[in-house]
Formats: sequence, structure tokens, C-alpha cells
Amino acid sequence: MKKKILLVDDESDILDFIGYNLRQEGYEVFTAENGVQGIKMARIVQPDLIILDVMMPEMDGIEVCQIIRSDTNLSTTIIAFLTARGEDYSQVAGLDAGGDDYITKPVKPKVLISRVKALLRRASPIKVKFPSERHGIAINLDRFSVLHQGKELTLPKKEFELLNLLWSEPGKVFTREAILSAVWGDDVVVGDRTIDVHIRKLRGKLGDDLFTTIKGVGYKFGK
Repeated sequence: MKKKILLVDDESDILDFIGYNLRQEGYEVFTAENGVQGIKMARIVQPDLIILDVMMPEMDGIEVCQIIRSDTNLSTTIIAFLTARGEDYSQVAGLDAGGDDYITKPVKPKVLISRVKALLRRASPIKVKFPSERHGIAINLDRFSVLHQGKELTLPKKEFELLNLLWSEPGKVFTREAILSAVWGDDVVVGDRTIDVHIRKLRGKLGDDLFTTIKGVGYKFGK
């Protein structure tokens, strides 16, 4: 079955360029020219991956991402932002909004295809066996959900995978390099603050006391 990719950008030449290269690789591609269309199309198509421009008129990509992430039917859809080179603020804001990665403009076809393949390869959660509950948290890999203090939560894909990884071995310190490799993959380039943003979001949802920062090294689950 072909993987479905939704492109959302207000520039038609970018939609044509990226769409052409993705179709050449065998992907089923859908397009939207603004944020409102993008949200509507995402709900209809249920894509595996959304490539979303940050800077769009009326409704920017950050707001679109937040709305998509609030839809339980789209909560695990991979979202990669298109950002102009040097737009560090947009990249961090995109990750804060629930994005999984970003692709820098101008887009080079070989880099684009490599990133897309890497993102789609990681579409399945990490398969690790867990006891039923730790520190008030249980993870259900089949439902791709988290049970926290009796309440079921659906996390964005990368937050889920990061929690899944750290929770697999409480007390073990995972280096930043190990986390990036396990959750984002060795062939996906992400910014230095990517892990920090995701940890901050997990702390906000699950509590500060569940995650410990080891300065200059990485993170661990528990104290």
C-alpha cells in the first residue's frame, strides 16, 4: 500500500516541485494551498506524513499543527515543517506545537527523499516489553497511548517514542546521542534543542519528577 503524504504550502511552485519528486518515489501525494484546506484534507485523507510550511498567510503552520494534534484521529500522523534556513525560532516553535521534524528550504530532492524515507521508517513505535505500570504510567503499544494516573493520553508520535524509550529502563541515563539515534534515526538531522523541547512537553503532561536531566549527558526516567 502506498504511503500517503499531504503537502501544505501557499506557493504552488513548491507544491509542484515537492509533489513531483515524491510521486516519482511512488508516494501518493495530496496538496493544500493554505492551512484551512490542509486541516480539511488531513481529516479526509488521514495521511502518514504531512509536510507543512510554517510561513503561510491567515493561518500559519504552527496553528495548523496544533489543530491537527488536537484531533485524536491524526495525533500520530508524522508532521515535518518546511522552514527557511536560519529560522531557529520557527523550528523550535514547530516542535513545541507537536511537529516531529523540519526540512530546510531551499529543498534539495535527494535530501527531501532521504528525510521522508527516514521519517516513514520510524512510523511504528519502538517495540519494547514493559511491565504493566511504572510510577503511575502504563504504555499501550497497540493503542499508541499512555495511561497516566488512570487517564488515557494520546501523545504526538515523537513524544510517545521518547517516553517509551526512557521508560523501558528506569534509572538508566540515555545520552543525547542515544536518544536521537533511537527516536529520530541516524539519518535524520534535527536541531540541538529537539530533545529538550520534547522532554519539556512530557514534563508538562506527566510531571517534572518523572524525568531527570543529567547535565552535559542526557536524560533518565525517574530519580
